[in-house]
Amino acid sequence: MIDARNYLSSDTLTDGTPVTVRAIRADDRSAVISAFEDLDRESVYTRFLTYKKNLSEQDLHAITDVDFDRVVALVVIGPPESRDALIGGGRYAVGGESDADKSAELAFICSKEWRGRGDASLLLKHLVRIGRERGLARFEAYVLPQNAAMLAVFRRSGLPMTAEIDGDVVYVTLSLASPH
Repeated sequence: MIDARNYLSSDTLTDGTPVTVRAIRADDRSAVISAFEDLDRESVYTRFLTYKKNLSEQDLHAITDVDFDRVVALVVIGPPESRDALIGGGRYAVGGESDADKSAELAFICSKEWRGRGDASLLLKHLVRIGRERGLARFEAYVLPQNAAMLAVFRRSGLPMTAEIDGDVVYVTLSLASPH
């Protein structure tokens, strides 16, 4: 079984940049603050569905101190020349459904300067691997309609996908049924 709390994998972005995908840790707080401060206003809005000028203590705790049972959070760490910057993050949080139909809500965020290099797709691949092993049936996400990049990540994932307008957001479901 994958130990999500100690998850660590070397991988590459679509442009060939070597990166590390690993579990978030409580000592990532300063890196999370730094990454958040580098986000533009719209990126904050597309991730949190509200505008925030900074992360509260409660936000930081929720982001960096996860249980790795119901919530699995991974980060992408850039190459040494980036001073090992935290360039993106993704997580899933398991809902309260019965074990027969376990689902988890997805969320991603990416540093502005690293966008378009496949970090969200990379994180999704790793989260799918962990989620499947843990018996999840599907991932769900609420995406703003103007967040075309995230919707494209889901469409290109190779996972069976449904998308429905739900008020002011697009409700996306990705099936984690293993390919036959």
